[in-house]
Amino acid sequence: MPYPPSELSFLMRSGPAVIIFDVNETLSDMSVMGGRFAEIGAPPFLAKVWFAGVLRDGFALAAAGDRAQFVEIAAGLLRVSLAGLPLNRGVEEAVGHIMDGLAELALHPDVIAGVRDLKAAGFRLVTLSNGSSEMAGKLLGDAGIRDAFDALLSVEDGPAWKPAPGPYAHAARTCGVEPGQMLLAAVHPWDIHGAARAGMRTAWINRTDSPYPAYFTPPENIVGSLRDLAPLLHADTSHRFR
Repeated sequence: MPYPPSELSFLMRSGPAVIIFDVNETLSDMSVMGGRFAEIGAPPFLAKVWFAGVLRDGFALAAAGDRAQFVEIAAGLLRVSLAGLPLNRGVEEAVGHIMDGLAELALHPDVIAGVRDLKAAGFRLVTLSNGSSEMAGKLLGDAGIRDAFDALLSVEDGPAWKPAPGPYAHAARTCGVEPGQMLLAAVHPWDIHGAARAGMRTAWINRTDSPYPAYFTPPENIVGSLRDLAPLLHADTSHRFR
């Protein structure tokens, strides 16, 4: 049965119109990067340490009022991290091998179906990455779901890295909606916190069944798979009329 006009108006106001996705680790499966480090003779665990350092340095630059492109920080930190290790090739060649791996990442297994479910449910979909929009485009294009997204946004087009407030406001302006009409889906609690502080709704994708840090703003929704998000949002809006 169709909703009466008054209830339909309330539904449009209360539910998110746009789902905004983080890209690195949320959509892309970076677990394979450990293999790239092993192939150059470096410890596989260094992949996680390095990526955490890339985020740290990006955040530090943002806090200081500066910024640099993701690839610039990633490659520069690799040169620091790999210096002095007994690699099986030169440092510059090793850096190139790791950076090539970033460009060849695939999606998590739940992403394609989850994205299609959300698109079929009528949500507008966009990305907002601390990386480049070109990298996001290749990732989604290779998987055959680029056309599901209205826009691929990057902090390179905004004032700072997430979780500073600027990128979230930039995304809302670009999409022509209020922050409260957007829902950020991400695996990173720091991103959830930033989006919530910017007035957005949030969904934490917790694929590893990890505890959520108590010092960050808690997510409005928690799912173990992106496939669970569309049914959860549908149930949430349906519940408002019971």
